[in-house]
Amino acid sequence: MKIALAGNPNCGKTTVFNAITGRSEAVGNWSGVTVSAKEAGLKKKYNPEGREITIVDLPGAYSISPFTGEEAITSDFIKEKDPDVIINIVDGANVSRSLFFTTQLLELGVPVVIALNKNDIVSKRGDKIDVAALSSALSCPVIPVAATLEEGLPELLASAIEHGEAQSFIAPPSLASIDTDTARQKLVDQIVNKCLVKVRVANQITLSDKIDRIVAHKWLGLPIFFGIMWAVFSLSIEGVGGYFSAYLNETLFGEIVPNAANSFFENLGVDPLLQAVIVDGAIGGAGAVIGFLPLIMVLFFCLSLLEDSGYMARVAVVMDRFFKKIGLSGKSIIPMIVGSGCGIPGVMATRTIEDINEKRMTTILTPFVPCGAKLPIIALFAAVFFPENTWVGPSMYILAIVMILLGGLLLKKIFVWDSTSSFIMELPEYKIPSLKNALIQMFDKAKAFIVKATTIILVCNTLVWFASTYSWSLKPVEDQSLSILASMGSTIAPLLIPLGFVGWQLAAAAITGFIAKENVVATFAVLLVASEEALHMPGGVITEFFTPVTALAYLAFNLFTPPCFAAIGAMNSEMGSKKWLFRGLAFQFGVGYMVALIISQVGSLIVYGTPSIGFGPAIVITVLMALFLVFIIKRADFKRTQLGVDLS
Repeated sequence: MKIALAGNPNCGKTTVFNAITGRSEAVGNWSGVTVSAKEAGLKKKYNPEGREITIVDLPGAYSISPFTGEEAITSDFIKEKDPDVIINIVDGANVSRSLFFTTQLLELGVPVVIALNKNDIVSKRGDKIDVAALSSALSCPVIPVAATLEEGLPELLASAIEHGEAQSFIAPPSLASIDTDTARQKLVDQIVNKCLVKVRVANQITLSDKIDRIVAHKWLGLPIFFGIMWAVFSLSIEGVGGYFSAYLNETLFGEIVPNAANSFFENLGVDPLLQAVIVDGAIGGAGAVIGFLPLIMVLFFCLSLLEDSGYMARVAVVMDRFFKKIGLSGKSIIPMIVGSGCGIPGVMATRTIEDINEKRMTTILTPFVPCGAKLPIIALFAAVFFPENTWVGPSMYILAIVMILLGGLLLKKIFVWDSTSSFIMELPEYKIPSLKNALIQMFDKAKAFIVKATTIILVCNTLVWFASTYSWSLKPVEDQSLSILASMGSTIAPLLIPLGFVGWQLAAAAITGFIAKENVVATFAVLLVASEEALHMPGGVITEFFTPVTALAYLAFNLFTPPCFAAIGAMNSEMGSKKWLFRGLAFQFGVGYMVALIISQVGSLIVYGTPSIGFGPAIVITVLMALFLVFIIKRADFKRTQLGVDLS
């Protein structure tokens, strides 16, 4: 049996899906979190007989007539994949909006069971919904549920299975006379008036309204957001997350695991070369990344609480007024918030944007937001070069927002892009966030991080160790500068000199970072393994390559240059064009390169009174880049005003 979950965005579909399948898909207080159909088997708790039942979580839709990409996925699945029954998740806190889509589902001839979700919120408001009257008006079962509390789900599934097996379906007679959207909405209003008794007066100011006047204020909203992110990073890096990360880095992976592994292999009589590959290459590199796991877990736990509370939806509203200035809307902030966890789903979330120009711009700019893979880089450089300062982590987010705004302005000028989309979002009421959901999301992210560290990063570290130990003639080298990796890094290293970076090791780390951003930390761990000091210790061995200013520049370089290969693949899918993919990657590399150059050279002049290494080439590159931008912007303006050419 195939059961489809369908409903409006932000009605609780994915929360129901997670509860009845045991999955841990991302949830959020905005549309676009689910952008593709997800399938899973029904949890044994709700399927004791072990029947073959598949649950399909469909993207949110307001209409069966598709307007957006995710609505098309939902519409096509329902019409072409023949689900046995549809569980229509109706937002009990906004019945009128939800029932428009419900009446369309009832016309398709597929059995429908309605899950009247958020029953707990409706009860707290004091509103009353006559479930029997609603069921009678729609000619289908209506089951009150509270998905976050898992209340009513057994009854809901029992009803869905029963109707799916019986294929019983009776269309409401009132639908026969509907021929326009206006008539449909009129019918919905009639049903709502009969079934819903609202206690709260429409113009009554609620606690949520009072809070919104502060946190969503046009001037206070942004400083409050920065303050909250500062607190989150302080707790993650300087607080409990930093404490446990220090233990993992210094004690577990710094002493216990390497010593135990060396003793084990020595007792077995393993060849020293193989022992070095495993301990120094695989364990050393992966351990350097996993050591930052507690920091990442605390960060994602805090972000999950913020999302579940309803606050992050306000961030989208706050940012909308700034994004409109650069041709974007609040819709673009949603992929960027999703991208703070991982850039891949962040890029995929851009498919909810209808305007092609806005979608392209958002796809290019979303990877600028520091994702989970970049956090170990931030944590490493913050711990080594700025151990007494808490501003480094939050400042990277502030810098990302600045670069997104400036980058958007530049893209708009270069390609003469004008957005036609508008941003409308129903703000959810504030609620006490679910600790259970936050813990599930935290452990899910931790699991993904560990899997990545023990697969992609582990293999990459082994290859890095091999390439740094052997020459092209496959003979061991005593000096790493004679190795395969040194020769590869040396070919790229001259490009980094204008940024103040000298050393093939820095180029090599940047190269491996394109496979997975965590590899930047892992590569340093492998290359500097001979040091007796832990990699992340303040004033440690990595300070041989950087000053605090150039370290900040190197950090920015790795944050704003193109993302990992997997995220690039997602960009290619969403762009739908190799030409636009390469344009986007070139733009990202140019932004990352110039940001690092400015931080390194200008920062060194301000802090030390003298420019960094490569000042002369940096001046030449800056002048050439300025001339190039002036040329292409003037060309774009000329084509638009004189020739009327559509450059999009």
